[in-house]
Amino acid sequence: MSDESKTELLVPEDIYLTSGVHIGTQQKSADMKDFIFKVRTDGLYVMDVKQTDVRIRAAAKFLSRFKADRILVVSARQYGQKPVRVMSKAIGAMYFEERLIPGSLTNPVLSRFIEPDVIVVTDPAADQQAVAEALNVGIPIVALCDANNETRNVDLVIPTNNKGRRSLACVYWLLTREILKEQGKLTRDEDFKLSIDDFEASL
Repeated sequence: MSDESKTELLVPEDIYLTSGVHIGTQQKSADMKDFIFKVRTDGLYVMDVKQTDVRIRAAAKFLSRFKADRILVVSARQYGQKPVRVMSKAIGAMYFEERLIPGSLTNPVLSRFIEPDVIVVTDPAADQQAVAEALNVGIPIVALCDANNETRNVDLVIPTNNKGRRSLACVYWLLTREILKEQGKLTRDEDFKLSIDDFEASL
C-alpha cells in the first residue's frame, strides 16, 4: 500500500515534507482537527500531507470551472505575496498583494472595485477583510488553512502551513500547475516550466 500511496501524490512526499507544508502551529482549532495527523514533541501540530494533496486537486478542479480573470487571489501575509502574484499571472487571475482595500468587492464607487466570482485567500485570519467581503457578496471562498484557523466561512479548505515561505511556494506552485492542467494549457507535469523557487518569496 505504501508504494501506491506514494505514487498517488502530486509530488513525491519528501517535497511536501522538506517544504514544511505539514508543519502546523502549536494551537489547533476544532475546525481543523480532521486534518491533523499528530502532535510533535515540541507541541507543533502536524497536518496530513495526503489530505493537503487531495485538497489541492479539488481546489484546482473547482477553480478551473471559473473564468480565470474572475478569480481573485489575495495574501496579506508577506510570504504569500510573491506566490499569489506568480500564480495569478500564470493562470490569468486577479490578485491583491498586501491587505485588501475595504470595499474592493462591495463598493462600486471605489477605483479598485472588482467583481470576482470566487476568491482564494492565503490565510482566512490575516485575510479576514477579503473573507468578510466575499461573504457579503456571496462568492465561494477557497482558503489555505493552518492548524489554528477557523474555517466556518471557508467553502474549500486546503490544510497547510500558511505561514512558511517554502510551504506557501510549494502549495501555490502545485495549485498553479494543476489549474493549468485543468484548463487544458498543460498536458504533462514536465511541461510546467515554473519551479517552487520561482514562487518563493525572498527574505
